[in-house]
Amino acid sequence: MRIGKLYLIPTTLGDTEPLEVMPLSVKKVVEEIDSFVVENEKSARRFVKKIAPKKSQPDLKIMLLDKYADAMEVRHYLDDCEKGISVGMLSEAGVPAIADPGAELVKLAHQKGIQVVPLVGPSSILMAMMSSGMNGQNFAFNGYLPIDKSERKKAIKRLEKISKDTDQSQIFIETPYRNDKMFADLKAYLSPKTRLCIAADLTLSSEYIKTLRTEEWRHVQPNLHKRPAIFILHN
Repeated sequence: MRIGKLYLIPTTLGDTEPLEVMPLSVKKVVEEIDSFVVENEKSARRFVKKIAPKKSQPDLKIMLLDKYADAMEVRHYLDDCEKGISVGMLSEAGVPAIADPGAELVKLAHQKGIQVVPLVGPSSILMAMMSSGMNGQNFAFNGYLPIDKSERKKAIKRLEKISKDTDQSQIFIETPYRNDKMFADLKAYLSPKTRLCIAADLTLSSEYIKTLRTEEWRHVQPNLHKRPAIFILHN
């Protein structure tokens, strides 16, 4: 019997028209699929309605995959694929399975022999790296740094050393309402000549991307509060 596919469907990074930042092929896939694995049902339905307004919302099958999802229940999220029905996975923002819980479902798809189809869309991590002017041949994404002040200082100094020793750009993120505190700590703990890129509100009209040395950032104070941001350092 024909096996359905798992489509990894990108979403926007903010209040942007979907077809301004992703190809028409994404719209075509969304129009053909009724089963979706999502982080948040409300925002997922809003995205589906925006990109495929004629699709019947009551006919959608929504399966939640967030930090509270039951592991045993998640193992059945791809049952439709085994029945020949394709499933789409949506992230909260950007692309699924990158800084996103969806990676476990992709792993399961491979174990079950289900074809995984990634679709083109905005990835804040890659877009920030592209525009940073740093080493695009060798970089690492580190997720969130520790909240504890002393542990965060150690993490920042460790990433700076790795960057210096390996010529590797170090990418990390922060909860948007703590961005300003992160920025203050980076200015306090990084060496003066270390380069730091801040990329906020990517793809939005308020987009902000700038790379400076730490000593130069000490004279610049962007407003980062509650703005989704990517930080990249290179020593």
